[in-house]
Amino acid sequence: MEKIRIGILGYGNLGRGVEMAVDLNDDMELVGVFTRRDPASVKVASDTPVRPVSDLDAGVDDIDVLIICGGSATDLPKLTPAYAGKYNVVDSFDTHANIPQHYAAVNEVATEGAKLALISCGWDPGLFSLNRLFGNCFLPQGNDYTFWGKGISQGHSDAIRRIPGVADAKQYTIPVDAALESVRAGEDPELTTREKHTRECWVVLEEGADPAAVTEAIVTMPNYFDDYDTTVNFISQEELDRDHAAMPHGGFVMRTGSNAAGSRFLIEYQLKLDSNPQFTSMVLVAYARAVARMAAEGQTGARTVFDIAPAYLAPQSAEELRAHFL
Repeated sequence: MEKIRIGILGYGNLGRGVEMAVDLNDDMELVGVFTRRDPASVKVASDTPVRPVSDLDAGVDDIDVLIICGGSATDLPKLTPAYAGKYNVVDSFDTHANIPQHYAAVNEVATEGAKLALISCGWDPGLFSLNRLFGNCFLPQGNDYTFWGKGISQGHSDAIRRIPGVADAKQYTIPVDAALESVRAGEDPELTTREKHTRECWVVLEEGADPAAVTEAIVTMPNYFDDYDTTVNFISQEELDRDHAAMPHGGFVMRTGSNAAGSRFLIEYQLKLDSNPQFTSMVLVAYARAVARMAAEGQTGARTVFDIAPAYLAPQSAEELRAHFL
């Protein structure tokens, strides 16, 4: 069996997770880790060669799918359009408000380059997006609710770390219990963003940084913190490493509804994750299989998880899926 050749761009938490996930899939092989750092300074867990990002710019022939492992705040809006015209790519862009613009930018270059690009893949956006869509299809009269956490958001933590004066940071998203239970009780509450979640930030400052200025930059950040009740805590690097090293996350997608007979329905989907980046990586790798198969069929342009049939994700044949999963 010819294996799907995977490249990784970026070797942070997400890139390391992709490396582990590829190793679990017998129909895949990792052919390169590409970095903007000095390759000699990047130590990977496997025997995969570490290569400079300039190799990607020059053109690499042995990659079927390039998984771009960067942050949504500043990396992916630049990196995905930069490489979607040269390679079939997958990214985990998760700034929900900016997905239409990101899709348009990536679709243009992928279409021109005759490549296939999957954007905003992961668990939210991604798996949660699918469950929101399913809920609306099955219960056309109803209400949607999404709750995240309690857990560390990679994208929000990365956004804090980009603020001048911040040396390191972790951010927890926390559901408001009263809101969650109100939905489960069938009360169909109308909830504002602020009423559904709080945000808790643990920040290590660079020497001489102004805590008040950093706090203001965090709590007023559009699309990340400005619509939430946000608490900012300043701690040492030692405390952050000791108390906030794990990266758990998860959440709930709910759809409430009724029919003409007055029957009530609740759809609830939950994820509970020990490691946000490691699970996200496993989703990215499964969807990379789909992208490789669809590209081999000649499909080009940008896609989201809405456009990909589940059978493309599975290593099993259609006959095996019908026999064992249907």
